[in-house]
Amino acid sequence: MVISVVSFKGMKKTRASFLKLITETKEGDLYDSIKIEQDVTILKRLPAVSHAYIKKDCEEGKCAVVFHIQESSTILPELAFWTTTNNRFAYKLGVYDYNFLGRNIAIGGFYQNNGYDTYAINVRAPNLFSKKFGLGFSHQNWKSEEPLFFDNQIANYLYNNIATELLGLYQINFNHQITLGFNYFQEKYQYLNGVTSPDVPRNLKINKILYKLLYTYEDLEYYFHYLDGFKSILYLQYVTSQNNFQDKFIIAWNDFFYYDRIGKKGNWANRLRIGFASNSDSPFAPFALDNNINLRGVGFIVDRGTASIVYNTEYRHTLYDKKWLTIQGNAFLDAGTWRQPGGAISDFWKSDNVRAYSGIGLRFINKKIYNAVFRIDYGISLTDNTSGLVFGIGQYF
Repeated sequence: MVISVVSFKGMKKTRASFLKLITETKEGDLYDSIKIEQDVTILKRLPAVSHAYIKKDCEEGKCAVVFHIQESSTILPELAFWTTTNNRFAYKLGVYDYNFLGRNIAIGGFYQNNGYDTYAINVRAPNLFSKKFGLGFSHQNWKSEEPLFFDNQIANYLYNNIATELLGLYQINFNHQITLGFNYFQEKYQYLNGVTSPDVPRNLKINKILYKLLYTYEDLEYYFHYLDGFKSILYLQYVTSQNNFQDKFIIAWNDFFYYDRIGKKGNWANRLRIGFASNSDSPFAPFALDNNINLRGVGFIVDRGTASIVYNTEYRHTLYDKKWLTIQGNAFLDAGTWRQPGGAISDFWKSDNVRAYSGIGLRFINKKIYNAVFRIDYGISLTDNTSGLVFGIGQYF
């Protein structure tokens, strides 16, 4: 069978010329069901596409192939309110378009006030120059109060990060992608309260350059909010700086994801993160133990380390599913262990460094808007008496 016509239907904003650029099925090719199924998966990976499927009409050795698109709304406002650890009222306002110009370009930014002004702008165009090659750019001025840990005590600092990043994005093939670039940033630490030490400065200003490499392998099947398959993301970062408290150092970690469809309404999701950094004995260790990153219920940056192993697993079950709204319930287990700054590998199995949390949560999913998942989780420690609620946008992993 020879493909006589390739067309796309159902789009409102996404350009058909862009979809033709990123798919492999072309007019004049022999009909290849494997290639077509890969193209359907490529379309489902786009933020603008909530679902895709094909219809074909074949006769007399020729086939007309039609890709049917169910498009998502990709303009998302961002609005959040919360209370900081020092009881300040905080808010965040932003807007992002994940399909700018109908060509899979993500652009947006936000303003945040948590007692200090923070802003950021981001642009990511993975197909800017061709099907395989694009660029990413971002600039941010971030301020927040953060704890530093030394001598088994805590000091609170005002942390300010002013950063500009440029990335090259390259898709090797259907499963493999590379991201390569650099980030020039300035970090400032200003002492606020807590313990002090003559070995730790009250004010610190550091200029740094971060070189970044990401390698992504993805073999996932998408069906609306359900996922099935395996994905791996390797992060390699080399940071250069010249000061007495943070010399040049390397950070590397890998996220392994495994998803399994269970029946029609269930989804088992897993993430294993293994990370190591240069093992300097410094309060500025890069791996944080935090509610919103790894362990739900643990609190806001309760510890730091120079290496970590974290496993997150949860079962998601659809409780309600209608035209635009899905409600999922989930039960989860989060467990992790850390290497203390300047510590040894044996830190991983010391009981003081091992944390585990279990709990339940809810997901409210708008199926017509990209990544419109509002999540609530309540985690209870299995190793001490702590617990807590965690709110967020998007699935936890």
